[in-house]
Amino acid sequence: MTKSYFVTGTDTEVGKTVASVAIMQAVAKAGLLVGGYKPIAAGSDETHEGLTNEDAVCLRAASNLALGYDEVNPCLLHEPCSPHIAAELENKEIMFSVLTDGLKNIQAKTDFTLVEGAGGWRVPVTYDATLADWVKEEKLPVILVVGIKLGCLNHAYLTAEAIRRDGLEIAGWVANRINPGTEHYSDIVKTLEHHLQVPKLGEIPYMTKVKTRDLSAYIDVKPLGL
Repeated sequence: MTKSYFVTGTDTEVGKTVASVAIMQAVAKAGLLVGGYKPIAAGSDETHEGLTNEDAVCLRAASNLALGYDEVNPCLLHEPCSPHIAAELENKEIMFSVLTDGLKNIQAKTDFTLVEGAGGWRVPVTYDATLADWVKEEKLPVILVVGIKLGCLNHAYLTAEAIRRDGLEIAGWVANRINPGTEHYSDIVKTLEHHLQVPKLGEIPYMTKVKTRDLSAYIDVKPLGL
């Protein structure tokens, strides 16, 4: 049976896609068939394939099997804002059944499926539901991405607390250095290691054009049982 994990972050723009790509690259190098899944994406660009989302495109590229864009990203919203607002603007309804069907499709084709969330853990998909509600339904173990910056300790503590309160396992976490000027970087990471009490899968340093690089060397997938 395929292994599946959900990647969430301490906030938006903290490196969920970067960490997801790095994990997928490392798993692929371990010899497994890997597929990326971005169930909901808000924000689109016109490409030769039509409207696509940059993060979903990155996950598709990191997959080591052929997947159509719609397989990777079944729910594409055009406005780069909270999914529930973008959906309302487009008169769309985000349906968990569609997200689940897409997940099962990827799982049926892979040994390892990585599901990237949108925004943070409590991102709304309607005025009454969050994406976390769907993750709970699917009982997916969670990988937490912490964008290392001032304030990230509080964000990481609260996110981990919410995930555990929802009854889900935090399988590991990734430190992503999003600001090269952040002071006390090593002390922040040490504090997170002490508090989170789950395996650190890796630390991704700050670099330019990071989404186009081979990041597998920065990730240890052994804690995921691989």
